[in-house]
Amino acid sequence: MLGRNPARYLAPAALVATAVGAYLIVSSHVNSSSKHAPAGHVLDLGQLARGRYAHRKFYKVQPGDTMTRISSKTGISVVRLEQLNSTLDPNSLQTGQRLRLRR
Repeated sequence: MLGRNPARYLAPAALVATAVGAYLIVSSHVNSSSKHAPAGHVLDLGQLARGRYAHRKFYKVQPGDTMTRISSKTGISVVRLEQLNSTLDPNSLQTGQRLRLRR
């Protein structure tokens, strides 16, 4: 029997290293993003409009906008946008359409 090629052992080692790396990345992200507000404090992120939309009541839909993109632009959660615009179909936004940002 001839000597075995050492490269034969690299594929399983690379697979294990990749799995361990993926686990470490995911677990560190979960640990860092699971910070909660202290007990007794309720933070409604849908109410925290920011930037140029901080005092506006409406948003005019731009080409390529989605509910997620509008949410990130305005700082108002998608859930809150859907509550304020209950008659709106979020899957069929049209350019120029007006969305309510606050009551």
